Amino acid sequence: MTTPTDYVHGYSTHETRRLGDQADTLAALLHSGTAYPAGSRVLEVGCGVGAQTVHLLAASPEAHFTAVDISADSLAQARTHVTEYAPDAHISWHQANLFELPFPEAAFDHVFVCFVLEHLTAPRRALTALRRVLRPGGTLTVIEGDHGSTFFHPHSAYAHATIDCQVQLQATAGGNALIGRQLHPLVTAAGYEDVVVRPHTVYADRSRPALVNGFTRNTFITMVESIREDALAAGLMNPSDWDRGIADLHRTATAEGTFHYTFFKALAVNPPSR
Repeated sequence: MTTPTDYVHGYSTHETRRLGDQADTLAALLHSGTAYPAGSRVLEVGCGVGAQTVHLLAASPEAHFTAVDISADSLAQARTHVTEYAPDAHISWHQANLFELPFPEAAFDHVFVCFVLEHLTAPRRALTALRRVLRPGGTLTVIEGDHGSTFFHPHSAYAHATIDCQVQLQATAGGNALIGRQLHPLVTAAGYEDVVVRPHTVYADRSRPALVNGFTRNTFITMVESIREDALAAGLMNPSDWDRGIADLHRTATAEGTFHYTFFKALAVNPPSR
């Protein structure tokens, strides 16, 4: 798994707030249909600051959760956030690398992975490693975005170029911001069965102000804006073109604009050992 310094978006307070905005805004879209039975053992890999954890707990208050992240700082923030939200939740916390999880074989009934694979240099190997701790017949849920699915009005080549800077920087760091479209072959190649992938589309216009603010402005545009210095230092764009691109992205969040993005959610089963 990546080390903390490999996380392309950084570990700032600003990024923590962005992750929370994203999770809260998209909870109904991304977590729909994700609920675990009472008493089931659920592993959340790459829990980060707990932005998704609180929504998992809300949907499955009687399940027993184990949250893992490689960053001690993120894990501490997650523990604080979740304790404030659900002080009686059945949850334990572990700092660990997903390739070296400190759990016995078949320790969990379900595994949940959200916005993790995009940051890994070996996502298929990560999925394969998770099969060791998932019982035969247990389920895997994976959610990832795909920056190539972004389109908007008014159209702007400059705005698309700023997004492509994010894609290129993430690739340089060993990740893949286009991984959403690859989930089915990735999960299948890792040995899972009954793999089903479905798109979950975010569409925002003036009739959906919560999505315009929560996703277009506070999640997506904020994410792109945060890489300005890295993109310019890498020579991916010049300052004037970058600033024009960001201004054009903000136009998509005005009364005249629209914005579209697609997340992909995979469900699969860990088959019995043969």
